[in-house]
Parts: sequence; C-alpha cells; structure tokens
Amino acid sequence: MINVIIPAAGIGTRLRPHTHTLPKALLPVAGRPILGHILNRIKGLDDLGPIWMVVGFKAPEIKAYVQSRFDLDVRFVQQNELRGLGHAIYLSMAEIPNDNPILVILGDTILEVDLAAFMSGTDDVLGVREVADPRRFGVVELDADGHRIKRLVEKPADPPSNLAVVGLYGIHNTQLFRGALADVVASNTTSAGEIQVTDALQLMVERGSRMRAHRVEGWYDCGNFETILETNRYLLETTHTPGDPKDSVVVAPSFVSPRARVVRSVIGPYASIGDDAEVVDSVVRNAIVSEGARVCRCVLEDSIIGTGAVVEGTAARLNVGESSEIGMP
Repeated sequence: MINVIIPAAGIGTRLRPHTHTLPKALLPVAGRPILGHILNRIKGLDDLGPIWMVVGFKAPEIKAYVQSRFDLDVRFVQQNELRGLGHAIYLSMAEIPNDNPILVILGDTILEVDLAAFMSGTDDVLGVREVADPRRFGVVELDADGHRIKRLVEKPADPPSNLAVVGLYGIHNTQLFRGALADVVASNTTSAGEIQVTDALQLMVERGSRMRAHRVEGWYDCGNFETILETNRYLLETTHTPGDPKDSVVVAPSFVSPRARVVRSVIGPYASIGDDAEVVDSVVRNAIVSEGARVCRCVLEDSIIGTGAVVEGTAARLNVGESSEIGMP
C-alpha cells in the first residue's frame, strides 16, 4: 500500500500579495487550485493508501478544500514551525508502517510523470531533470551507468552535475528513510537554516540504498508569478475547457468556468476565468482571473487577478491580490 506525503505548509512569500490571504497550494491554475491538479493525478494510483498532507499556514482553508472536493483518505499533519522540507516529511512518518512504500510529491509542483511506473520496482527513486542553473536546487551525481545515484548535494556552489531533484521521491526502503530523517533532525543538520530531505537521502545512499534517478520532462514549479502563468499555459494546452459565452470570443486554449459571466469580451489565448468571476467589455489573455473577481473595460495580459478583486478601465500587466480594487474614472 503506497502512502503519499504532500508537504503543503509553506507561506509562499514569492507569491505575495496572493499568499497574504490564500495558501500557495490553493492558488488557481487552469480552473482549479494547484493542489487539485496534484490530487487528481494521485487518486488514480493502484494500491493507494493514506495521503499525509503537511499543513501550516492557512491550514483550515486547505482542509476545507480537500474534504469538500475529494473522497480520499487524507490525514493532516500540522507543521507549526517551518523548519524545512526534511522536517515536514519527518513529521508525517510517525504512523507509516516500515513495509509500506512512500511517494512524496510537493504541494506546489505539478509534474507530468507516470506515477505507477515511477513507483514500480523495489529501488528508492528520485525524479530529476536537467536545469540551466543547478546551484538553485538539490543536485544528484550519477555513477558510471547513468542511473544509480552516488551523491546528493543541496544547492551546491560547484554542482557535480546539472541534474536537479524535482520534488518527487519514491521510497521503498521506508525503515532506512525513517532512520536517516530522524538522524538529520536530531543532529539539526541544516542548509540555509532549514532541515533538508536531501541530507537524509544522502545518508540513505551512504547506508546502502540502491537509489536510482528517474528523468521527468514535465516539471512545473508554481513558486512565483511567472511560473504560475507558465503552468497555467501548459495545463490549458492539455486540459482546457473553452466555455461558450453568447456574445464573446474565447480563443483556445482557455478555461471559462460555467459559473463565470463573460460579456462582450475576448478571452484568450491562455486565459483562465474562475467561478463567479465577471469579465465585461475586456480583452484577457495569458492571465488568471480568480473566483469572484470582476474585470471591466480592461485589456489585461500576463496578469493574475486575485479572488474578489475588481479591476476597471485599464490596460496593464497586473498582479492584484484578493479583494483589492484598481480603477480609472
């Protein structure tokens, strides 16, 4: 039985002003929250066991969303002190049996990967991808066969490779993982002030784990304004629902909620219009208009309009938080 751990406790400072009022995992992309896309991918796994979701900032909102939308065995773990990803995973391990494999997937990352194939076999496995600047990530060094991991380093100044860990971890040697995490937490081994899972994984390699790398091509990190819009574009290309406003034009790929009101407007390409949003006499492209927002007499591009915000009479690139108002006479 596969136990899944989803760390989703982060504050999301790089996504302010939206994360002043909304947890990062609930920011909308392509018509649903980031977390909704992740759970939809997980729920199809065979032999799926409990999902351990680590929450902190705005925990009640995350719980309410998951419990109202998904019929899954989700168990919430509170991380009151944000001490890093390694600590978040460590908190989730208490009730997971040693003979159960673990899938860890980050709550702000959308991945295009066959999870069943990823979890097959008995080796521990990490999702990796080549990146231009590996100094920003956990990095793996492979042995001569190009598959086994012989070393992991967190944000190295001199990277041993350009293969970054993408936030997807498959653990079959659960007991070894538990012990490595416990040792890293007990010794308070940190990088940039946080307990990193990378250090625990390196301990596993040193203690005998046959850890392999699984290359992931589709990696969409929703960590900042630009990557949210990039992820929105990608998801719209694969899962868009154009909608059919009577007196407007929707340019695919786009998403228009059936509950949205769109009047005399051009939507898209790459636009998402959320539930109960209103777009009147406007052009909206490469943008996200969140639930309950109102856009009137605007030309918006490369923009995110937060829940309940009002924008009127402007042509701009905007990043507007929840319940804000921007208007021109």
